[in-house]
Amino acid sequence: MRHEPHQSYTAAEIARRLDGEVGGDATVKLHRFAPAATAQVGDLTFAENDTYLAQAEAGAASAILVHTNITTSKKVLIRVANPRVAFAKVLPLFFPEPTFAPGIHPTAVIAPSARIDATAHVGPHCVLGERVAIGARAVLRGGNHIGADSAIGADSQLFPQVTVYPRSQIGSRVRIHAGSVIGADGFGYVFAAGAHLKVPQIGNVIIGDDVEIGANVTIDRGALGATIIGRGTKIDNLVQIAHNDVIGEHCIIVAQAGIAGSTKLGNYVILGGQAGLAGHLQIGDQAVVAAQSGVMRDVPAGEKLWGTPAQPDKETKRQLIALQRLPELLRRVATLEKNSGSKPE
Repeated sequence: MRHEPHQSYTAAEIARRLDGEVGGDATVKLHRFAPAATAQVGDLTFAENDTYLAQAEAGAASAILVHTNITTSKKVLIRVANPRVAFAKVLPLFFPEPTFAPGIHPTAVIAPSARIDATAHVGPHCVLGERVAIGARAVLRGGNHIGADSAIGADSQLFPQVTVYPRSQIGSRVRIHAGSVIGADGFGYVFAAGAHLKVPQIGNVIIGDDVEIGANVTIDRGALGATIIGRGTKIDNLVQIAHNDVIGEHCIIVAQAGIAGSTKLGNYVILGGQAGLAGHLQIGDQAVVAAQSGVMRDVPAGEKLWGTPAQPDKETKRQLIALQRLPELLRRVATLEKNSGSKPE
């Protein structure tokens, strides 16, 4: 593994990459990207509102990434339509991903029938089972166990200690962070003769292109058929996805969320942190489930839910406001009863 040396760019070069424009000296050289409070001469910083802009102008940064509606400043400005999107695009210029040389570490254990592209990198102490396929420029950083008949697509990257159970299919440009487990047994049992009898889990996991999976995520394989993660979905740390779930494209699932088995999410669904979904539900496209909500019913497309049990967010807010007023209401009722001479039954 090696890190590319930091490069310098003129303000004009950065603006061209971001489809932006420069206000001020377009030839100024920029060497790093830094927060406004710690930026030095030669640094580019970022300001998406007036407060951050004031901090950036008071600091030492040589240039500021701002919205197009900011027109004057004592600093060089790089004006763009969306500063936050530009921020995400410009960071890799100054902090490029480490690169990995093609090849297989001598401590790796590779089954004879495994197929590894010549441009792929297999790090130390990896174990690849029979008929595993590793695509072009894929990276296994180390300590990865890839079960038989699994496939990992081009430009995908598995961080240390990721485990992939047999028959898992992982697309291109997928990133799976340390400690995650793909394809473990689903949690399936039937009760018979006073004991829990295990139902064999003989399905697999299919992960689409451009998915990112955080650290210590568990995605169980299907009992029959597949557990599916759609293209472009992003999964935070410590998420549990159960057997035969189908997650649509471009979903966001925040840390510690849990989805019970055979639930289907549409596209562009957002689950807040610690949200819990019961099994066999249908969650419509662009639905939003707020943090710590418990979903027990199907959710129509575009609906926003909050609470346990989860309800439309406006309804939950009305109920919370009513609860906050309850002590005062009880005092008023007690006063009315006292004044009227009546007693509560």
